[in-house]
Amino acid sequence: MDVDSDESVRDGVAEVLTRHGRIDAVVASAGWGVAGAVEHTTIDEAKAQVETNFWGATRVVQGVLPAMRTQGGGRIVLISSIGGVVAIPFQAFYSASKFALEGLGEALAYEVAPFGIDVTLVEPGNIRTDFTANRKMAAASTGDDVYKGALDTAVGVMERDEANGAAPDVVAAAVHNILDARRPPRRVSVGKAGERIGILAKRLLPHRIFEAAAKGSLGVK
Repeated sequence: MDVDSDESVRDGVAEVLTRHGRIDAVVASAGWGVAGAVEHTTIDEAKAQVETNFWGATRVVQGVLPAMRTQGGGRIVLISSIGGVVAIPFQAFYSASKFALEGLGEALAYEVAPFGIDVTLVEPGNIRTDFTANRKMAAASTGDDVYKGALDTAVGVMERDEANGAAPDVVAAAVHNILDARRPPRRVSVGKAGERIGILAKRLLPHRIFEAAAKGSLGVK
């Protein structure tokens, strides 16, 4: 189903319920990335990014909740990102969509716990998928002389790290473990240890020190 479409999500959920009579788990994983400076990303480009990554997940969650409440339980897994905890320069609207998903998941968990519904946010680092090939560049980036050097460097670092990222299997295994767990965790980080430590570092280090350490790994000076 197309998570950008209310009708498509309604039809998709209805079809599952018609065939199986219940929905025990949903994994909201649709997403893509737009790259470019904030200044040179149009509002329409930014809206399209958030439409899929945030509102798409919201549509799916809203679609399955009535059935899960009626049956007295369920599991919701939201595929967030380390980029939803540590912002990615020149992918600001991707990070914004994932930061929003983090807030949604945390608030949702409080609301649906009384109905036996568990919510987990999975925060992958760089994973070898088609995400790299499907990245879109903000249209104005092609004529950008102001940010071009920094943008090219940052996107180059992203592509290198994604190509050398963890296998998709590690995310699948994490989701499997969440769905099998008696008490699933609220958040699970997945990927290479050097990337995952960034989440802990941001929580523990003074902000100036964290930013200074993070800049090089994110491809900015």
